[in-house]
Amino acid sequence: MTDNAPVSADALSNGKAQTAPTEVAQEYDLLPKLIPHLDRHLIFPLLEFLSGQEGEEGSEITRTKYELLKQTNMTDYVASLWQELNDSDDVPEELVRKREEVLQRLELFSSETAQIDELLSDNSVVSNLRSDKVANLKFLETNHNVSIENIDMLYDYGRFQYSCGSYANAADLLDQFRILSTDNDKVTSATWGKLACDILTTQWDVVMEEVNKVKESIDTKLFNNPLAQLEHRTWLIHWTLFPFFNYEPARDTITDLFFSPAFINTIQTNCPWILRYLAAAVITNRSRTRNTGQYQKQLKDLVRVVRQEGHEYHDPVTDFIKALYIDFDFEAAQSTLFSADEVLKGDFFLSAAADSFVEAARHLISESYCKIHQRIDINDLSRRLGLEADEGEKWIVNLIRDTRMDGKLDYQEGTVLMNHPANSVYQQVIERTKGSFFRTSVLSAAVAK
Repeated sequence: MTDNAPVSADALSNGKAQTAPTEVAQEYDLLPKLIPHLDRHLIFPLLEFLSGQEGEEGSEITRTKYELLKQTNMTDYVASLWQELNDSDDVPEELVRKREEVLQRLELFSSETAQIDELLSDNSVVSNLRSDKVANLKFLETNHNVSIENIDMLYDYGRFQYSCGSYANAADLLDQFRILSTDNDKVTSATWGKLACDILTTQWDVVMEEVNKVKESIDTKLFNNPLAQLEHRTWLIHWTLFPFFNYEPARDTITDLFFSPAFINTIQTNCPWILRYLAAAVITNRSRTRNTGQYQKQLKDLVRVVRQEGHEYHDPVTDFIKALYIDFDFEAAQSTLFSADEVLKGDFFLSAAADSFVEAARHLISESYCKIHQRIDINDLSRRLGLEADEGEKWIVNLIRDTRMDGKLDYQEGTVLMNHPANSVYQQVIERTKGSFFRTSVLSAAVAK
């Protein structure tokens, strides 16, 4: 147990190759803002990602890893970091002593939880358990001499295993504790611990189940403490960044979560830098989602929030949104796209999504440009997209085909002719009033109450 090592960066970032950070990536590095909202075990993969980038000071990062993990029970790994820092083959006496203490406590925990572990493995016992935790405790106490202290021992053992880096064992113990315990505070803590364990073991489907449990706990148990809700939602937002770009089915779910009123308010109030990840998700969702209406709503909401929070936070990713959809400045959008690409490649969570972001962003630039121009010079649009003329021509052909725009290529002139038929007055009236009946019905129902 003492020889466990923390989870590597590759395990939690799709194994994307790391490159030397550019000046732009370093200028907009979010690591100092993310660290205060993450558990120390979740911070380690971010430091690993940083150490894998060329040009970073290895000794400084090693020292940071050592300071981060020396309070944990991964004594063998901490000892190896100390040896690396001090260029020595010896191990400090205090680490040798701590290792022995950890092994003794593991043995003690194992013996003290053996009875309840055996009971929870017995189908005849489990079949008698009900949803009523108080009744379950009475049943276990009466028939098997299990006390509340025995159940609390599962919690302590789970936390100790987590500190040792044995995340799978810790997840099982914390889950068993949640099933039996009536201590709401400890159950909430165990749920957070279980979520961390599942993230570190990359059990993404289970992670999403735990995210819902934590969200429900925040909504119900902290309803009378708005400040605590704000803090816990801030933590949950940062922890969900791990499945956000690592688990495809989670992308839409977490995007919807971030856009929900409670969480978008939390982002705007407490952590506006999360707009980078929300913007990247919405932009890359362009090629993933089949629901055009939902995508347009998300894009509209994103533009609104970026406009509101521009004074509080901005980076090349949000600047791209501002340039394209607020300022309608195609030159600025094209230039910020190159900077955004560098920022994404230097971001632990977004490095694997950098290429798909640039691809989707180019489509958005092209669509917006084509919507407001009737005659488009292919060379000019290619330059705005950062493409060669031949490559740009193929791009535009594919764009017209994929989006079913009404446009024709004039190869001799090197232009694209766009047809923008104006809607009739009747069609405009229909579009503007088609939802009025539903809104009137809702308003009438609200007034009637």
